[in-house]
Amino acid sequence: MRRRTIAFFLGLSLVATHCLATGQDPKLSGVENYALNRPGVVMIRTEYTANVLVNSMKMDNKAFNTLLDSIQNLDHGGGVSSEQKLDIVLREMNNRPARFFQTTFDYIKQPEQITASGTGFFLTGDGYVATNCHLIDRDDAFIRRQFILSAFRQITEASISALESSWATHFTEQQRSLLYNTYASVYSRLFSMILYDLKKNIFVVYRSDNGNQHSDTVKKHADVVIKGKPMPGKDIAILKIDAKEDMPVLNLATDNLPQVGEQLFVFGYPSPVTNNDFVSAASAIEPTLTTGIVSAIKRSVGGWPLVQMDANINHGSSGGPVCNQSGEVVGLTTFGSLENNGGLAAGLNFAVPVMILNEYLDSAGINAVPGSATRRFARALDAYSRHEYHSALQGFKDVLRLNSHYPGIYKYIADCEVNIKMGKGSSSDAVERMIVLVTLGVALVAVMASLAISRSARRR
Repeated sequence: MRRRTIAFFLGLSLVATHCLATGQDPKLSGVENYALNRPGVVMIRTEYTANVLVNSMKMDNKAFNTLLDSIQNLDHGGGVSSEQKLDIVLREMNNRPARFFQTTFDYIKQPEQITASGTGFFLTGDGYVATNCHLIDRDDAFIRRQFILSAFRQITEASISALESSWATHFTEQQRSLLYNTYASVYSRLFSMILYDLKKNIFVVYRSDNGNQHSDTVKKHADVVIKGKPMPGKDIAILKIDAKEDMPVLNLATDNLPQVGEQLFVFGYPSPVTNNDFVSAASAIEPTLTTGIVSAIKRSVGGWPLVQMDANINHGSSGGPVCNQSGEVVGLTTFGSLENNGGLAAGLNFAVPVMILNEYLDSAGINAVPGSATRRFARALDAYSRHEYHSALQGFKDVLRLNSHYPGIYKYIADCEVNIKMGKGSSSDAVERMIVLVTLGVALVAVMASLAISRSARRR
């Protein structure tokens, strides 16, 4: 009885100490959520390489010269401009491409690469990563189409440039569009494209910090540990990289499903931002944070739950962590809804809940828990947010010993040192120590009173 009483009061004193010292609601703000989870968010890149063999073609000079002669005969009075003549030539080539282009027995070898990119996050300190299956497992027909289109665009662009050079002209946008249609017709009907030597490599890309607050981007090859199937299957994949240090990890929620109306924080790498010409390549590794609420809990066509949310996502956000107000992952961003025009419908998006991810973790025997570096970083970050810079500095230095490239760590250390030099944080630390002593004193008095009451009861 005595040990249970003491343990109870000591536990109560620690909870009271934390609440009194922090003055914080257990819910994290968006700023705190981003600071805590941003280090563990990663970019997923699946790179496909192949060679495309394309029949080379040549212009039928006899047919082309006959066309030019016929146009010349139309212009006895000089009323047709050179621009109009060029338009006539291009329209005629587009109307009857088989007449002007011939196949040869030669092939053009066109090396191509296409990339599917998305988002993921670290599950463990030793390098397990969660993401969507559809980012790493596209069907063969889709891959073939992408390679053919890529090869077609490059070859067509080269062919149009060659025509401009040989004809000593510069095509307008309308003329170039007409030529694209012509070449598309030629390649689809007259020429063959052969895809061979297809290879796939999966990479996890993440931020790595160095001294002087300098940040690098690390790109590591990843192996597939276990995967489901793209939607309408369970769109989950777990990858593994070779981690030399204790990686930053996101904590998984213990509840199977979030509640409708619950606030959500969604991390990702939306393509319109990542590929924006006006955004520097160096900042591409910084994930985007969007917020929203749980709009509904739906069922997939397979019968398992889906989390509907109104947080904005886009292509490239797939696989990103969806976090609750405690900073825990409740799901993975997976797909959106389409408008009638084929575009993504704003605010009608879905996530695979963490309960589905847990199925694959259990199958693979993976224990998804934060490592020492992540736990120490969270404690140091908590102290930092309370302006307890001495305590935070010690915590961040402890993280540094476990992972010398932990994202953001050098900035936090530098900020703590600056604030300590300015005399900030000391009074807060002293107040916290006073609160701890007072609370422990109250707890001790309560324990002694409880023991006295217990003795008195036994005497009676």
